[in-house]
Amino acid sequence: MKNNAIARRVLDASDWILFCERHLLTGLMGLLVALILFNVVTRYSGIPIYWVDEASVYSVVWLSFIGASAMTRLRLDFAVTLLTDKLNPTAAAVVKACASGVVLLLGLGLLAMCWIWMDPVGIASHGFDAKGYAAESFNFIYTETTQTLNWPMWVVQLILPIFSLTLSAHALSNLVEDLGLQPRRVHHEFHVLNADRVN
Repeated sequence: MKNNAIARRVLDASDWILFCERHLLTGLMGLLVALILFNVVTRYSGIPIYWVDEASVYSVVWLSFIGASAMTRLRLDFAVTLLTDKLNPTAAAVVKACASGVVLLLGLGLLAMCWIWMDPVGIASHGFDAKGYAAESFNFIYTETTQTLNWPMWVVQLILPIFSLTLSAHALSNLVEDLGLQPRRVHHEFHVLNADRVN
């Protein structure tokens, strides 16, 4: 009973993340369209604004990572089914659970790499002095800025640990469903629920 409650909470957490991702995707897509239209207008007016290009690129980067995370939970990610199509249902279920486990390990590994790379303990131990931290550690992530927007680069790159965390949560939820600990949930708010219908 306790295991079922934990498994249900894992799925609930994943569903909440998916809900947030859906709204973030909608907002970022709207922002991207607005930036591109604004860029077209300013270029044809003879007064191009260069930071719009960079903002558009970063919008696409965030869209890609958030979309990849959501697609993992919806099971719309790419899969090679050459082997599983030939197996009996029980063996195919085992292979599917193993694949979900590998995705979970990938997410956790990426999260660990982001922890080492961004080194929150290290920057905090330097009193959030980016230059002092960079001088001692040779990690310049907190001193770099974007080229035209002049934003701190670490803010833009925050999508990597966020993606690692959400990917891990979704992969864990998929693994819980694949192991039969909870019934598989359907997300009707996403209109494409079958990878064959994406194209």
